[in-house]
Amino acid sequence: MPEPRSGRRRPPSRRAVLAAATAALTTALAATLSACSPAGGGTSQGVVLTFSWWGNDNRAERTEKVVRLFEQRHPGVTVRTSNADFGSYLQKLATQAAGGGMPDVAQLDYRQISQYAGSGALMPLSEAISDKTIHTDEIDRQFLRTGTYEGGQYALPMGRGITGYAYDSALYTKAGVPAPQPSWTWQDWENANRKIASLGLKGPDGRPVTGANDGGGNQDVFETWLRSRGGQLYASQTRLGFTEDDLAEFWAFCDRQREEGAIASAADTTQASSTETSPMGRGLAAADFTWDAPFPGYATLLGESTHFAPVPSTQGRQGTYFKPSMLIGISANTKHPKEAAQLVDFLLNDRRAGDILSFTRSTPPNRVIAANVAKTLKGPELEIYQYAQKMEKYGLDAPPTAPPPGDVAINSAFGRHYQRVMFGLATPRQSAREFIEEANRELRS
Repeated sequence: MPEPRSGRRRPPSRRAVLAAATAALTTALAATLSACSPAGGGTSQGVVLTFSWWGNDNRAERTEKVVRLFEQRHPGVTVRTSNADFGSYLQKLATQAAGGGMPDVAQLDYRQISQYAGSGALMPLSEAISDKTIHTDEIDRQFLRTGTYEGGQYALPMGRGITGYAYDSALYTKAGVPAPQPSWTWQDWENANRKIASLGLKGPDGRPVTGANDGGGNQDVFETWLRSRGGQLYASQTRLGFTEDDLAEFWAFCDRQREEGAIASAADTTQASSTETSPMGRGLAAADFTWDAPFPGYATLLGESTHFAPVPSTQGRQGTYFKPSMLIGISANTKHPKEAAQLVDFLLNDRRAGDILSFTRSTPPNRVIAANVAKTLKGPELEIYQYAQKMEKYGLDAPPTAPPPGDVAINSAFGRHYQRVMFGLATPRQSAREFIEEANRELRS
């Protein structure tokens, strides 16, 4: 509007004064809201995340509570959840990852990290960690390696697990076998199996009670045996870390005990698909190699004489290590990387979330949360927590990085080739040679 010819400005109208005041108030209010918004920059509006995991009803119920708490703390963010049993979950996730439709945040198995990181399905987490959207200060640095691939961090552990030895202390006492200690050896384990078998006890179905389940077809047991001798399962993402001689020796060691009746029969071993159906669970063996998370199932099934002990060693060297019970990662195709990273951080590091989740995914990787939650534990859960503390003080080698993409198929082949040994279809040497040939082909593909 042109100025008056006199050169004086016309006084502002009442409407203009009110408009200016309103604009100033709006600006001030916006600044105040911005200053009060959560750390990390502003509130999110209309953001929808998808989050999936596997697990039982208890884990699902607690996880849902934590997700709702996250939504309360992050107004404008909605999290759609889904979960399933382990087998179904892995199949569905593989299909989703192949089609580019992986959930924004997903629980991952240790054997999936290299496969999904190598195929570009997972988002690198280095930026979110460096800018403190995800905090890792209270997670052991060596343990973080389990979620790396070719030097990059692609997943973070959700729980810290460790292998151990579930055993019936009453049967050990009856056979005159001392309680296993961290320094007991594989020869001690073999002698214990023989002594228990020699008691001539009968299981619920009238068949002999042996010293232990047969771990020959379990790749985790072989890895423990191998690491106790200074070896490793994989030398790299494309190369095995052991020889035909190593595997033939291990399988011959197990084969000899089974033929003597010191460990479970081939038929009972192949029938095992859970704690309840394992030889130990059916009252046909005094012990079993197992992870800490499933151990309470044995204690519940078999009673108070069932305890969790260290696995055998070689000249005092332990082969077990802290392994992620599961990990968590973010889809490379997520449309909301910041909010997805905030959810990951909340699940791992929020104190209230830690109280709710407790030990449903094994020991929380955040040391402060783990120590706090451990105060509420009792019975078998307290025993496995104390076992982990004991083994950490004893001294364990650092965990390996995530296994190569072919590990899933190699693990399946491992059990299949040992079955040929169990049923007398091949010698330990023949099966070891055939397995290594198949594993090498898988690693090269």
